Amino acid sequence: MRTRYRIERRALLTGGTALTLAAVPGARVGVAQSLDRFVYHTDWRAQAEHGGFYHALASGLYRRAGLDVEIRMGGPQMNPSQLLLAGRVDGIMGNGFLGLNFVRENVPFLVVAAMFQKDPQILMTHEGNGIERFEDMRGRPILVGTAGRTSYWPFLRSRFGFTDEQIRPYTFNIQPWLADRMSIQQGFLSSEPFSAIQAGARPRVFLIADAGYDNYNSVIATSRRMVDERPEVLQRFVNASIEGWSQYMRGQDVAAANAAIIRDNPDMTQERINYAVRVMNEMGIVMSGDAQTLGVGTMSDARWERFYNTMRDAGVYAPGLDVKRAYDLRFVNRRVGLS
Repeated sequence: MRTRYRIERRALLTGGTALTLAAVPGARVGVAQSLDRFVYHTDWRAQAEHGGFYHALASGLYRRAGLDVEIRMGGPQMNPSQLLLAGRVDGIMGNGFLGLNFVRENVPFLVVAAMFQKDPQILMTHEGNGIERFEDMRGRPILVGTAGRTSYWPFLRSRFGFTDEQIRPYTFNIQPWLADRMSIQQGFLSSEPFSAIQAGARPRVFLIADAGYDNYNSVIATSRRMVDERPEVLQRFVNASIEGWSQYMRGQDVAAANAAIIRDNPDMTQERINYAVRVMNEMGIVMSGDAQTLGVGTMSDARWERFYNTMRDAGVYAPGLDVKRAYDLRFVNRRVGLS
């Protein structure tokens, strides 16, 4: 009894650690222990699309899970995949292509969770210009970035009969789109439409995911060594991240997370963050499909197989890829974060 009393008393004196750890499934229950280090690298500069990770950090979810997490911000000159390959980070953000490319290149890395059930990639037109569906875009010039030409564009070409002759270079400047009411350009659900609205335009958004583009996004990718040697640490990171995303999308005490995003990326504003969270909720980017019953981060064999088959048929991947090597389902589908 005396030993138990001392442990409980120490927990109270250190902020109730033994009590609060249980709030994150898979957390380490105990006191006077060192935190496990985990470095996670995002795919771009801080924004609402990273909000769940920032919330898990700012709200103490990671720490209560026994983790010392560092979030490193991506950017135009960063290559997170190279950092993961070099062992300088423990996990990186990406999308479904990342896992399939790991298999194609035969490197020992894989995806363990997908925070976005829908890829936020869009095509954007002006309202009232006669374009009502993707089929109406056939033959029209479309502003497409370099990365898009090897990811979603082959899907659109295969599914809707688009041709490469339609492609015009997109330089991440919406002025050409604003100047031409008949123009079409790529975008991110929460970015280009917001800029267009701010400029006084009335954008119409076509979410490519809703046309059958099953690419997972905002995934957590890591090494097979991490999966094999530190699965408990990885599970705690995944669980706390899922809790972070569940709370962030509900707007649960997110002020500290948003402040951290703006601190890391001074170009970000609260207005832009609010818009991003609203449209992500409206379009089911995080919470839709299997996530509604299995929790944020969910993945399935069927979904991975379907995405691979789609992109194989579109000419992106060769036949015979061992899709199951691209991911591991052991860390998700546990209903973490569901009320």
